[in-house]
Amino acid sequence: MMTDVVAQAKARSMARSGSFWYKFKNGLLVAFKYISLIFVAFWMVVPLVSCFVTAAKTTKEYQSTSVMHMPENWFNFSNYVQAFKSSNMAVAFRNSFVVLVVVLIITTFIGTMLAYVLSRFTFPGNAIIRGLFTVAALLPGIAMQVPMYKMMVQMHAVNTMWGYILMMCGTDVISIYVFIQYFENISTSLDEAAIMDGASYWTIYSRILLPLLKPAIVTCMILKGVGVYNEYYASNLYLQKESLKTVAIALYSFTGPMGSQYNLICAGVIITLLPMLILFLIFQKQIYNGVAAGAVKE
Repeated sequence: MMTDVVAQAKARSMARSGSFWYKFKNGLLVAFKYISLIFVAFWMVVPLVSCFVTAAKTTKEYQSTSVMHMPENWFNFSNYVQAFKSSNMAVAFRNSFVVLVVVLIITTFIGTMLAYVLSRFTFPGNAIIRGLFTVAALLPGIAMQVPMYKMMVQMHAVNTMWGYILMMCGTDVISIYVFIQYFENISTSLDEAAIMDGASYWTIYSRILLPLLKPAIVTCMILKGVGVYNEYYASNLYLQKESLKTVAIALYSFTGPMGSQYNLICAGVIITLLPMLILFLIFQKQIYNGVAAGAVKE
């Protein structure tokens, strides 16, 4: 009897010891996770905060104080007004909006149609086409600029809005793979049932499958839109006229004589950030859903 009591006491002691070490290791893991998250978030937020602080300072304040020194007036919007006017951002926003809307409509329409054909039909060359898309996705964009520029010159597409839009539409390979993945997660029984009811392939694509791609479409449009909106190299190379410049080029209007006025530069950066930030806040649920899950699971 005494032996059983001692054995039970030892078992309880070992259980408590094991539970302690388990909780200790689990606590260390959780602490490391949150410390890492705070560290990364800190270094991501600090530049943005310093940008807001600098944008609220007058030129005299910026020259006489440190970067993170708080401004005297947080509601000093004169820098924003001056930055907006001096870089002619009204024209830049208009051009960026036109390019963004047209590129997103064309790439979404062509990308979903290509994905529908490649995922739903078996034909000679299907695997080759997918392989070519993979090769195109792996090629660095900067390496293709020399032949691309020669083609654009021969087509008389340099310094034209339609030429720039055409070029940006041809750089959306990743979205095609995203659409293919979503189509492959949608049961083919939907297609078969629609065909039995007399629906054409166009009807199946446009009325049945396309609405199911809403999470993927929203995700790809946001990601593609951010890339088009922030594109500087191509827009600076192919849109050299003042009347054709986009938002990304407008930011570089602060270089040169205004290069030292960082309070205006920071104000211009914040102005260009606002549209994408608003869109992200509106569609963040669709973005998360589009990245995390497919449209229909079998």
